[in-house]
Amino acid sequence: MHEIADNFRDIKERVARAAFRAGRNPEEITIIAVTKNQTIDTIREGIQAGINIIGENRVQELVDKYEALENQVQWHFIGHLQTNKVKYVIDKVHLIHSLDRLSLAEEIERRGERKKLSVNALVQVNVSGEESKYGLPPEELIPFLEKVSDRCKNINIKGLMTIAPYVADPEETRPFFRCLRELAEEVKERNIAGVKMDFLSMGMTNDFEVAVEEGANMVRIGRAIFNTTQEWRKGNG
Repeated sequence: MHEIADNFRDIKERVARAAFRAGRNPEEITIIAVTKNQTIDTIREGIQAGINIIGENRVQELVDKYEALENQVQWHFIGHLQTNKVKYVIDKVHLIHSLDRLSLAEEIERRGERKKLSVNALVQVNVSGEESKYGLPPEELIPFLEKVSDRCKNINIKGLMTIAPYVADPEETRPFFRCLRELAEEVKERNIAGVKMDFLSMGMTNDFEVAVEEGANMVRIGRAIFNTTQEWRKGNG
């Protein structure tokens, strides 16, 4: 437990330093602890260390962990969401980070209407253009938001999410994070109904400090919190 607590404290300190470098208030930045492949006992240790927001990549893992931990933390879904899995998470998560296509929006809308839920979501944007990554191309973002605004009254768009390329030098990710911030600013100017740009979810273990400097107010950290071997410090993610 002490090692996880130490890791989490270290992450908070690094987030704060990055925020100060950018002239920002560290209190505005939310750390989402990514618990992919972590056991319930390990997550409980993290909760005891002060973690109160968990991000899950896989629907089945989220469902299993939710049943064990439920209201002890706030749940976010951060992975690729298949349309046929929406029904399993829609009433469990505070925020879906990975809305990336109209068919998914329509399914969330149907399920939200059926359960009388208002669903918070971020739109995932593939700013790097990598074929291996999900997300909308930047040029499709505003037309997509306009369609969701028009067709989906049970979805609250709260911001944007991206995943930068994995590179040895985190500084190389800066243009991608800056691009997402600029896209958010462009969206704000459009004043699209039901669309807010409250959150920029960007930055993971390898690059979260650059992301914070470029405007992230949600960072998704897994290995740097839960990998107690500290291998991530040696550049392994």
